[in-house]
Amino acid sequence: MAACLDVCIRGAGIVGRTLALLLARDRLRVGLVREHDPRTGAASDVRAYALNASSRELLERVRAWPDEHHACPVLGMEVHGDEGGQVSFDAKDMDAPALAWIADVDALQQRLADALRYQPLVEWLDAPVPSPLTVVCEGRHSATRSEYGVQFDSRPYPQRAIAGRLHCEKPHGHVARQWFANGEVLAFLPLHGGPAPAAGNSVAFVWSVDEHRAPQLLAQGDAQFESELGAASEHALGKLTLSTERACWPLQLATADRWCGPGWVLAGDAAHTVHPLAGQGLNLGLADARELAQVLRQREYWRSVGDLRLLRRYERARKADVLAMGATTDGLQQLFAQTAGPWAALRNWGMTGFDRSGWLKQWVARQAMGRL
Repeated sequence: MAACLDVCIRGAGIVGRTLALLLARDRLRVGLVREHDPRTGAASDVRAYALNASSRELLERVRAWPDEHHACPVLGMEVHGDEGGQVSFDAKDMDAPALAWIADVDALQQRLADALRYQPLVEWLDAPVPSPLTVVCEGRHSATRSEYGVQFDSRPYPQRAIAGRLHCEKPHGHVARQWFANGEVLAFLPLHGGPAPAAGNSVAFVWSVDEHRAPQLLAQGDAQFESELGAASEHALGKLTLSTERACWPLQLATADRWCGPGWVLAGDAAHTVHPLAGQGLNLGLADARELAQVLRQREYWRSVGDLRLLRRYERARKADVLAMGATTDGLQQLFAQTAGPWAALRNWGMTGFDRSGWLKQWVARQAMGRL
């Protein structure tokens, strides 16, 4: 089939696999280039993704939503400032089954692989082949992007993300928790809770720390690192025990200067990356896949899937949302990076006011949930 493909997708991560399934549903013939994963044979991916209602609906549409053991509903969220400021969200107040779901990376990849196994219009490829449209989904380190002359304008944050899994003395209660302190951000994401209201004791953590402190934290023994995490989380879940290795990566705000050209288009982290403090990275990438599939489905019968005017419709539809989310996360990161006393008092006063704002708080929550 490779000789007569409609679309070649370079990058078989979650966004690439989801897009392949969406396009095949519209009867397009898709080639999906295998990733050469350096983790092959290594331990499982310790990361977890926060997926909103729109992402869940999309993954259910392609029959790739993980089972309940690998997609824990978030029924509440607590955000703590560094001087007593706090914001809380509750799914009941939003008349929603959950604010988000925390999904295992490996489980989600496997469900997508299972769905692809039964899709005859998707062919796995060991190398790219010519096609009317090439979609680049290779992530932030994409090599193909530069082949098309795209500039990836990135601004590194002076931070590293440290991630892993924890067993907690106290149950998480299906609540996601986040702490801002000393310019750093720590998030606990509930895992393996089973059907609500049952509560589990496992969480995934993502800790955005100063780039100079990260090596010190990674070099610590488990007991010392667990003690540091306990202090940073204000001992909200009691004694913490590491259940995985720790992963670490640099953080950046980045966007491509062009997302498309004749016969090619970017999607996911190959087009944009944002700070993880809002947990919206994968949701943005899946929204790219949804929009691109819709644009191709609704094209005029005489247009090729690689028509530049067509692809610019996708770029216009997505770029504003991505830039807005990037500005929001960047603004929050910059605000909490200011450690002087007046800034701390101002932002925590703002958090308290926002928590009591009613309609504004609900509007922001619905935006993050994908319920517009």
